[in-house]
Order: sequence, then C-alpha cells, then structure tokens
Amino acid sequence: MLDAAVKALSDEQLEELTKVRQTLHMSPEASGEEEQTARFVVEQLKQIGADRVVSGIGGFGVIAEYQGAADGPTVMIRCELDGLPIEEISEVPYRSQVPGRGHLCGHDGHMVMVLGVAHMLAKYPPQKGRVLLMFQPAEETGAGAPAVIADQKFAEFRPDFAFSLHNLPGRPMGEVSICREYANCASRGMQINLRGKSSHAAAPEDGLSPATAMATLMGVLAELGAGGEMNDQFALSTLTHARLGEPTFGIAPGFGELRVTLRSISDALMDDMVARAEQAVARATKDLEVSISWHDIFLACVNHPESRDHIIKAAKYNGAALKELDFPMRWSEDFGRFGLDGAKSAMFFLGSGENQPQLHNPDYDFPDKLIPVGTAMFTTLIDQLLGLND
Repeated sequence: MLDAAVKALSDEQLEELTKVRQTLHMSPEASGEEEQTARFVVEQLKQIGADRVVSGIGGFGVIAEYQGAADGPTVMIRCELDGLPIEEISEVPYRSQVPGRGHLCGHDGHMVMVLGVAHMLAKYPPQKGRVLLMFQPAEETGAGAPAVIADQKFAEFRPDFAFSLHNLPGRPMGEVSICREYANCASRGMQINLRGKSSHAAAPEDGLSPATAMATLMGVLAELGAGGEMNDQFALSTLTHARLGEPTFGIAPGFGELRVTLRSISDALMDDMVARAEQAVARATKDLEVSISWHDIFLACVNHPESRDHIIKAAKYNGAALKELDFPMRWSEDFGRFGLDGAKSAMFFLGSGENQPQLHNPDYDFPDKLIPVGTAMFTTLIDQLLGLND
C-alpha cells in the first residue's frame, strides 16, 4: 500500500480540479443530454492520461481504462454525468448558465473526484488487473446504468468490483457512511391515465367522469406505504401529480391523470406494492378506459459484503470519521444494477456539511473541500485490491 501522504493530490492539482468542477457546474445537462459534458470529460482524461478512453457507452457514457502489468481483477470506479432539470438560484459566481438546468445533486463534484483518481493513476498505475473510471449518463432517471450494461461496448469491460459514492448533506464534512446491506431504496413512478366521457357541467349524468375513481385512488394508493422510520419493512407511496379535466367551469371532466412514486427498502417489497397498486386501480376504474405506465425505475442498491469491508478499511486507512448504518438512504440510485450484473458493488456516502442545503434544492452546491477526500477513498480502494506502483 502506498502511504496516504504520497497518494494525496498536490495543491496545484486541487486548484485545477476545483476550476474544472466549477466549469462543469456552469454547464449542466439533464439525463440523456450529456453530450457536451462527456466531450469535456474525454478532453480532461486525454490531458491527464489513460491507457484507453472509450466514449458513447449506453448513451454518452465514458470509460477510461488503466491496465496493470499482471493479471488481476477489474475494479470500476463510477460517477455520474447528468445534472437536473431544476433552475439554480444560488449566487455563486459559477452558477449554472443553462436556464432550467442545474448541477444540484453534486454530480459535478463526483466527476471531478474521479478525475482526481485519473491524476493518481497517471502517476501510480496499477500493479495488476485493470481499473475502469466510468462516467455514467442518465443516473437521475434510472435509465443510465441499464443502458450501459446493455451496450455491446460494455461487454469487454464488465468489472469484478464496482465502487461509487454520493455526497450527503446533513452529515459532518468528510464523514464516511456505509450501509450494512441496502444502500438505497427501490423506487418507481406510476402514471395512471383515466378516460371516460366529458359532458356539460349542467348534465354530468350524461358523461362519465373519472373524478370519483381519482378521489378513491388518491386515498388508496397513499395507504400502500406510510413511510415513517426506516426499517426492514419500509415502504412509502407519494402522490406527485394529479390532473382532472379541463380548467373550466362548464365541462364535466372526461379524463384524468395521477402520478405516484412508490418507494421501498427492497425489490421484493416493491413487487408487492406494484401488484397492490395495479389491483387498486382495477377495482376503482371498472367503467373507465385505463392505462398504466412505469417510469424512473430504480432497483434497490445492495452493498456486497466484501466491497463494503474494503470501504471500511479505506476509511480507517485515510483517518476519516466512519459511520456504519443499518438501513439505506430513502432516495434511489441506479448503481445497484452493476451488482446485479455480477460486480461486487458497494456505494458509500461522504458527509458534505451539517448545514448544507438538501440534494435537489435549487441553492445546492457541491463543497470543493470534498474533492481530495473522495479522491483518496477511491485511490485507496484501488490500491487495496490491485496495488499501485510507486
């Protein structure tokens, strides 16, 4: 193992990476639109150095590859390319220059931490095996990881180990948190379209309104999961949108739409929620035309015990405060798909400040103080599994 001080980024590298992070922050692209971000990342990787850079994976995904001299496992470090379709309201000088778009989840910082790892690998290449730095598209919609895995370009890269992180507002700066098993909840969006027949508001009996069915479903679907304290039966159903007819006074409505987000600690509980939700819709809408579609599908993200142990070891090696958690984050991540694809995967969390705005808040900004922390954690994980040449 290289000494932690040896693996530290230089002041010049940190200054440059901070500038890169702020440049990325000014030009966010939403899921599936990350063409310019990917191009910028490729340019950075070519300047820093890699054995090979492959782009266009699963959309705009980018992989930088580093080969060791001897045989060994493949270790993937994954970050995200996409921003959010949210208007930024912060006053920082590098605020988003793209109307209606913002890096308000910290993916700009995640990318830069992985670029920091690229700097380390350019100086200290792996002794054995192979390192992949994966810049993944479309995490926010849950479409990115499945698209990467399904892409034939990814077939030659499939990792044995996969690691990722997410910054975590509300926790002390630089604290490493790791969940015992489940790291993130499963979730999916349910869209229900109801169609009957409109009529004059003076003669509603001559039409077929979805209003009663919608009112019933708004109550019944909310009862699928009450949320509350996180435990091994956690389930939450959140009504996110409702629309009934035209915004007039003279028409009894003939159509309606409901959107609900289902969330659960495990995929098994999610399957149960989905079945009960579909049954509830069938019971409430017998006389209506109904269509159900599913969106933003995230499977539960589960930490592999071996990779989890490596993260704990890396945190202790780097002198980071460590918090071991029994239960996952409520929010979802598509990173778990790599575990289902055969990688020993695990995600950890880095505290980004106890008084920081929440993820997806319009005034959120990734703290640059975390850049060397995340870079050190990822570099140490690679060193533990593959060894780095001094």
